Amino acid sequence: MTTFSTLSPAASAPEATPVTSPAPRPRQQRRVAKPPSVLLSKAGVTALLALATLYTLLPLTWLLLSSTKSREDLFGTNGFALGEEIHLVDNLGHLFTADGGVYLRWVMNTVLYAGVGALLAAVFSVAAGYAFDKLAFPGKERLFSLVLLGVMVPGTAMAIPLYLLAAKAGLVNTFWGVFVPGLVFPFGVYLARVFSASYVPDEVLEAARMDGAGEFRAFCRVAFPMLAPGFVTIFLFQFTQIWNSFFLPLVMLSDQDLYPVNLGLYVWYSSALSQGHPEDYLLAVVGSLVAVAPLIAVFLMLQRFWKSGMTAGAVK
Repeated sequence: MTTFSTLSPAASAPEATPVTSPAPRPRQQRRVAKPPSVLLSKAGVTALLALATLYTLLPLTWLLLSSTKSREDLFGTNGFALGEEIHLVDNLGHLFTADGGVYLRWVMNTVLYAGVGALLAAVFSVAAGYAFDKLAFPGKERLFSLVLLGVMVPGTAMAIPLYLLAAKAGLVNTFWGVFVPGLVFPFGVYLARVFSASYVPDEVLEAARMDGAGEFRAFCRVAFPMLAPGFVTIFLFQFTQIWNSFFLPLVMLSDQDLYPVNLGLYVWYSSALSQGHPEDYLLAVVGSLVAVAPLIAVFLMLQRFWKSGMTAGAVK
């Protein structure tokens, strides 16, 4: 006889485990924004710009005021004070007639070194940068690595090796000994490649090639007009670098008729200190003022092209 045991539902159901609600998370503390650094605040940036402006303008102001003084006022008055009389015209006349007018020759030499040299260096740099960007040839990246290596080597470190090479070639104490090194501008080649990659579309070059244009014609007629802002930028950089060059002409030249203006002013300044010629000190001061003028003039004439080169491609 089978017996059935009756179990209550409570006994047969498994025992329910109590559900515990998760513990409330602590409220995340709101991050308090830190005040901006003093150097990064608007007032700090304005103060830094003001210091940079003073650093740039104070030497020019001293140079301009000192050029208006006589030799007695130059040494007897404050550097930022006007002399008893304005002698700027007399000082300029003395500058251009001193030593048989050698200062004008120095200026012309510098115009040839810097003007023609920077123009050719910009052409070579733009052509080389375009070739590194758009053309395919064996060893391209290795050669470009050598260009970057040339960017990292300072120009003063190359003066002695360039002198030794010029001595082997017979170019020491000649115009070409200073002019030829200025045609090489590795940083300009690097900039030109960046400009070419940004502003010269490959599709435009392909269309020119399909129309029958060769590589040289495609570069001259199509790519170079697009690279014009980059060309002006490279020209300005190299013009300023050659105009301010000092150590290479000092090592390479001994003939005063071949001196650039910087080296000539150094000769006058050294003469004033070592040989006791105070009039040469005034010549060096007035000559420095005149030597700054071409740099300012070139920058003002070309600044709109340079600004367009710096901002091209910023707005699509």
